[in-house]
Amino acid sequence: MKSPLLSLPGAVPAEGVDEGVAAHYGELYREQRALADGAGLVDLSHRGVIAVTGDDRLSWLHLLLTQHVSELPAGQATEALILSANGHIEHALYLVDDGTTVWAHVEPGTREALLAYLESMKFFYRVEVADRTEEFAVVHLPAGSIAPVPDGVVVRETAHGRDLFLPRADLEAYAEANGPAIGVLAHEALRVEAHRPRLGFETDHRTIPHELGWIGTAVHLQKGCYRGQETVARVHNLGKPPRRLVFLHLDGSEVHLPGHGTDVRLAADGPDGRKIGFVTTSARHHELGPIALALVKRNVPVDAELLVGTTAAAQEVVVEP
Repeated sequence: MKSPLLSLPGAVPAEGVDEGVAAHYGELYREQRALADGAGLVDLSHRGVIAVTGDDRLSWLHLLLTQHVSELPAGQATEALILSANGHIEHALYLVDDGTTVWAHVEPGTREALLAYLESMKFFYRVEVADRTEEFAVVHLPAGSIAPVPDGVVVRETAHGRDLFLPRADLEAYAEANGPAIGVLAHEALRVEAHRPRLGFETDHRTIPHELGWIGTAVHLQKGCYRGQETVARVHNLGKPPRRLVFLHLDGSEVHLPGHGTDVRLAADGPDGRKIGFVTTSARHHELGPIALALVKRNVPVDAELLVGTTAAAQEVVVEP
C-alpha cells in the first residue's frame, strides 16, 4: 500500500522491498541525526500487521516460534523466528501482547505466506489469526522520543524505540502533529550501526539464527520443541555456524555504496581472490560514513582487511567465530 506520507514535501519513494513509503524527505543526514537524537517518526506502514486472538494464543504461538512466549507479560515486547525443519530462517515476527491480542509486524511481502502457515497449524487450538494490515500502520518512534501515544494504540517498546500499531486512518494527522517524518534510509543506517539483522537482507535460503546473533534475542534456548529446534540445539551445543555476521567500515572515498550481494574477499588476495562472503546491507551514516553488514565464512580472521568489490573495508566482530 502506498503511504499518504509520500505526499509530504521532498518525499522520495523507496524502492525494492520498502516500496510504498519514503526513502527520505530530501535531507538524509539531517533525518539520521534527528532520529539518533530521539526526534521525528519513521513511516513503516508498508510492513504487514498480524493479530492473534483467543484464549490459547500464547501457548499456541509458543509451540511454533523460537521465542518463549507462553507466559509473555502484557505490554512486553519480544521478537521471534519461524524456522524450517532444517533450522533455516523463514519468518521474523516483532511481537507484543496487549492482554487480549498478540500483535506482530513483519517484513513487507511475507505476511501472506506467514498467515497461510499459521492457519495450517491452528488444529483445535482456540485461536484466530487475522491480517490487520489494511487497518493498522506501523510507526516507529526513536528511543528518547517524547511524542505522545494516542489512547488505545498498542505499543511495542524496545531499547531502540517504540513501534506503534496506529490506525491507518490516523497516520497523516499523527505525522503532522509529531513529525518530522523520517525516511527508511535513515532508519536502515541506524539499524546497520546497531548490528541488527533484518529478514531478507541478512538472511538467505540457508541462514540459521546463530550466524546473525539472533540467539538470545529471538531464539530462546531453554524452551520446548518447535520446528527446527534440533538444528539450533546441535549447532549451539556441538558446533559452530558456517558463517558469521560482521560490521564493515567502508573506504569513504568511494562514490557508490556496494549493493546487496556484492562479493567480499580478503584484501590480501586482491579483487580476483576467492569469495569469502557477501554484503547484506550497506548505508551512509551521518557520523561513520559508508558502513555495511556482511556475512562471511566463520574462519575468516577477525583482524583481516577485506575487499567489498574493489572497496577496502575494515571489519568489526558481530558474531564471534
